[in-house]
Amino acid sequence: MGRIFEKRKHAIFKTAAQNSKLYSKYSKQLYMAAKKGVPDPEANPVLRSFVERAKRDNVPSHVIEKAIQKAAGTGGEDFQPARYEGFGPGGALVIVDCLTDNNTRTITDIRNCFTKTGAKLAANGTVVMSFDHLAVLSFKGDIEEKVLEAMFAADVAVEEVESKDGAITVFAPPAEFYKAKTALLEAFPGLELEVQEITFLPQATKMFSGEDLALFEKFLGMLNDCDDVQEIYHNVALP
Repeated sequence: MGRIFEKRKHAIFKTAAQNSKLYSKYSKQLYMAAKKGVPDPEANPVLRSFVERAKRDNVPSHVIEKAIQKAAGTGGEDFQPARYEGFGPGGALVIVDCLTDNNTRTITDIRNCFTKTGAKLAANGTVVMSFDHLAVLSFKGDIEEKVLEAMFAADVAVEEVESKDGAITVFAPPAEFYKAKTALLEAFPGLELEVQEITFLPQATKMFSGEDLALFEKFLGMLNDCDDVQEIYHNVALP
């Protein structure tokens, strides 16, 4: 019984830690979205998008509501976005987006992740130019022409509509995200979006294996363990 209990206890603690990190991440994003706009998802499309993403990731309603209520009050934390760029293990291109209330703490944590894995931070703008900053919306289907028609009818400056492996993916400038999403949902009632995000997509990818892959995965794990890290973008094609 002792060994089984220890395994279960370890799994429970691991799950709790993962949930805590996830809830903290969304709490900061929801707080910032509500603070910058209005604390009402119906009137704040950025906030509404984060609420929808949080629910898809099974974040409890009370965590979502608490973050929004905190933003509706006075005072509270003053989170600011911070972006770090660098060359990860094996020369991988990496962008790390954070939300922080203490820049000194955040840069120290991020720098440790880089230095302890033989990686190197770079000046802002060095790495990001090798990525495309895009709004991405994807769903199951094969109605590429109808989607294009819907985008043109809504005057969305779409970059590309891709039909691949039974899925349609719309790529648009970040500023067109909500316009493109609204056009899709109005043109195809009941549509379920499997991906709806603004992200950085690498213009070319790298392949790692063996020790290089193990070190890069360790690097990602260290970054993910940093409380202030929100998103990590890179150009490595992970298995």
